[in-house]
Amino acid sequence: MDFKETKKELADFAKYVIQQARSNLTKEGKNNTSALYKSLDYEIDIEKGAILVDFLMEDYGEFVDQGVKGKNPHSLPKGAKWSGIQKAPNSPFKFGRNKSRGLRKAINRWTIQKGLKGVRDAKGRFIGRKSLQYLITRSIYLSGLKATLFFTKPFNKGLQRFTDKFLDAFALDIENGIILGTKK
Repeated sequence: MDFKETKKELADFAKYVIQQARSNLTKEGKNNTSALYKSLDYEIDIEKGAILVDFLMEDYGEFVDQGVKGKNPHSLPKGAKWSGIQKAPNSPFKFGRNKSRGLRKAINRWTIQKGLKGVRDAKGRFIGRKSLQYLITRSIYLSGLKATLFFTKPFNKGLQRFTDKFLDAFALDIENGIILGTKK
């Protein structure tokens, strides 16, 4: 059987999830380079009699969606915005031992993209870009990255919205297979 109707409904489901996920990225302000936005895609495969929908995205998309636990938010100085606050307490992800590897490079690229050359602190002192990068990196490493659920929410909503359509389409494919005598 080719599962034509089921594939059509799964494609509609995947398109819905991707459209909503892209919308969420934009609303959440997580569309700096558009790389994650543009990478969202899907494939429908039939393997060993199972119909699969594979959602594709940049590797870091899972971290944006689920967030990342901070190492120890209580290590931030008292009075710091995120002092003592774990941004993603339920995330399955946590930072590795060395915060300087990927995180520092990503923050460096982000500050350049945003045109941040330096800022003045509350006392009027100038903080250069490298110092700003260090402070941002330390804050993220210790308090984590907040989960956006940009993908999870539309996926779950799409399942609720399309479940009956999946069942109807699958039943129609089975019925057509029996009536037409279609073989696998």
